[in-house]
Amino acid sequence: MNKTEFKQSFSQRLAEKFAMGVADASPNELYQTLGSLMTSTYSQDWQQTWTDYREAEQKQVYYFSIEFLPGKLLKSNLLNMGWLDMVTEGLAELGINLDDLAEVEPDMALGNGGLGRLASCFMDSIASMGLPGNGNGIRYEYGLFKQHFVDNYQVELPDKWLQKGNLWEIRKESKAVDVRLGGKVFMSDNDSGNLIPNYQGGVVLRAVPYDTGMVGYQNAIVNTMRLWSVEIPPEEEENYRSIEDRRTVEDLTSVLYPDDTSEDGRKLRLSQEYFFVSAGVQSILRYYKQLNRSIDTINRFIAIHINDTHPAMCVAEFMRLLVDDEQLSWERAWNLTKEVMSYTNHTIMAEALEKWPISMMGSVCPRIYQIIEEIDRRFVEEMTGVHDFDLIQRTRIIQDGQVHMAHLAIIGSHSTNGVAKLHSDLLKSVVLHDFYLLYPTRFNNKTNGIAMRRWSQLANPALSNVLDKTIGHLWREQPNDLRLLLNYVEDDRVLAALAEAKLENKKHLSTYIHEHCGIKVNPQAIFDVQIKRLHAYKRQLLNLLHIMKLYLDLKENPDLPMEPRVFIFGAKAAPSYHYAKSIIKVINEAANLINHDPMIKDKLKVIFLENYNVSLAERIIPAADVSEQISLASKEASGTSNMKLMLNGAVTIATLDGANIEIRDAVGEENIAIFGLTETEVYQYYENKNYSSLSIYQDSPIVQRVVKTLIDGTIPNIVAEGYEIFDSLIKYNDEFFVLRDFEDYCLAQESVNKAYQNKRHWSQISLRNIAHAGRFSSDDTVQRYAEDIWQIEPVFAHKNDRGVEHDSYLL
Repeated sequence: MNKTEFKQSFSQRLAEKFAMGVADASPNELYQTLGSLMTSTYSQDWQQTWTDYREAEQKQVYYFSIEFLPGKLLKSNLLNMGWLDMVTEGLAELGINLDDLAEVEPDMALGNGGLGRLASCFMDSIASMGLPGNGNGIRYEYGLFKQHFVDNYQVELPDKWLQKGNLWEIRKESKAVDVRLGGKVFMSDNDSGNLIPNYQGGVVLRAVPYDTGMVGYQNAIVNTMRLWSVEIPPEEEENYRSIEDRRTVEDLTSVLYPDDTSEDGRKLRLSQEYFFVSAGVQSILRYYKQLNRSIDTINRFIAIHINDTHPAMCVAEFMRLLVDDEQLSWERAWNLTKEVMSYTNHTIMAEALEKWPISMMGSVCPRIYQIIEEIDRRFVEEMTGVHDFDLIQRTRIIQDGQVHMAHLAIIGSHSTNGVAKLHSDLLKSVVLHDFYLLYPTRFNNKTNGIAMRRWSQLANPALSNVLDKTIGHLWREQPNDLRLLLNYVEDDRVLAALAEAKLENKKHLSTYIHEHCGIKVNPQAIFDVQIKRLHAYKRQLLNLLHIMKLYLDLKENPDLPMEPRVFIFGAKAAPSYHYAKSIIKVINEAANLINHDPMIKDKLKVIFLENYNVSLAERIIPAADVSEQISLASKEASGTSNMKLMLNGAVTIATLDGANIEIRDAVGEENIAIFGLTETEVYQYYENKNYSSLSIYQDSPIVQRVVKTLIDGTIPNIVAEGYEIFDSLIKYNDEFFVLRDFEDYCLAQESVNKAYQNKRHWSQISLRNIAHAGRFSSDDTVQRYAEDIWQIEPVFAHKNDRGVEHDSYLL
């Protein structure tokens, strides 16, 4: 489709859908029209892709994740279809700004942060690499809450992202399945001598899939992200006559991460996990049986990936279907299950490794609990006599009255991977060391990656244009070609062009800040950015304490020789995470104090942008000069904001944690600001139990002066929150070693300030960061998963009307 054909098709589609012309249409009507035109075009590729996979009997991976955070799809799909420039120009000739239409689209915030964004980057990359892969998750009626600040406190508002529908999804009622929750299960012999389950009580719910096309990058491949929504089965309608009864069902897929501080909230979360696991695994088995292949060979055609512990019941549900429905022997079913399943661990934090009380698991998923009991019994039996008693007891699935979901995922799969080299090493040596002793060959590393198309071509067209003019266009398809930029590290014209692109992005963000926060910021200042989930281990508090030090220094000496700084935060705290919400309150109050102090002028500003999401990240990241990656070493599994910011030319200030280490290795020590404890030193403190935050506080006048601002009235309106945070640092011994790393962090910040004063040198550092970012492409990451874990290969698509030549055979 050329531009002329597009304009004709667009005007015709608008008239057909809304019976009006361009001049009379609202942005929403124009957005709906454009989306309709796009989906009707790529749906041909979508159908052909599925046909190719089926006819080639191609092994497919199914990526199970409780979070998907795709953000807005309009521009992403246009880019991947090869339409972005043509549509932008065509709409402009019709008097329409594409950005205005993009603003209409709701952000698909079906995730909380890195876990969901990684899943979405993987969906993009799997399709773009031509790999046969599918997503499987939950179609939440409400996305992650909308964050609003009232009196500088976080307030959570519902995110009604489906209020106007979702033009990218297709409801597939014919593919619905039933999921059973609750009740009791009794086993009895059938005529063939096999045990079969007999269900009593409980409820049967209808899981209805909504499929979204995952458009590959200009390759005519469209994969599927399937999200499940709950409905009442038609035959059960009479049992749900009241609104209250119906809400008990509908709530199951209403909210991402229901509040787990109550028994009911935890039951709802467990029910959600089983609902999408059971629906997804049933759907996979139904597809496989259509191939008319023996169930004994399912591992040659199906791979199921467990993204964190939330879908760990895939192991038990797959066993249920093979043993109960397909009547396989336990031994054969178990061998197939292990070969089909693989698991990614995303955390070092013990509290994030899910555990469910036996009583709750038994009441919500009674048959699944019976199967887990049997898996656990056989595991103990198999290991007895081979390994010592204590090791077996530590690694069994059921212990201390709880079901350990990470243990189920590891025991029931053939691969367990971490998401950065340090993280994977810590899994083997510390967090999952006992399992590494049992299954050393199952452990491997797959460092996370990002979909560079979104985070460069879409988010940062100014930088992309500079790259095109400097190194050509091939980097858009081959991110490792960014290394060609190193040939221009001494080229003043290129350095100036990079600096100009950065300034342009900073001006755009400055305008946004003024419009949404009422604060004017200087785009010539250092834009220092920390954007990620608000959690104590990520240490936004360390950032705040340094800001307060700068503020106090400037109060003493307004002429202090420092580059102007704009500190930018974006973060949501979980609704029940009181401490994190207190940190948000204190940051906001400190910002209010600093931003309105006439003595400080423009040397220091603090901005906390509301409702951080993918779309806001796309505004912030291109404008960032400094990337804050300051978690306590050994706590961040990987991080992906560090990669996105690096790609956009930000200079990282970091601890040696997660993927920061690999960024350091890529760019070199001189192009990153490293500070703080190493993971070895952190574990030495744990082992020796000799950390004393009180001693640091008492011995350091600088620390004392800054920490006291929490309780001495310097920061107004934080009496309760200030004392809560002060006590966490002093009375409760500073769990994440904020005070231990504080002075080293300040020195690293001074080095950043000094480096920025030499603008040419700073641009060279920025260039080197961009040039080395290609190694963190999620295209490469999923290729390693495909080869090492899933054993899937690309399949070509057929030739289509966009002229992409393919054929139905394996590469």
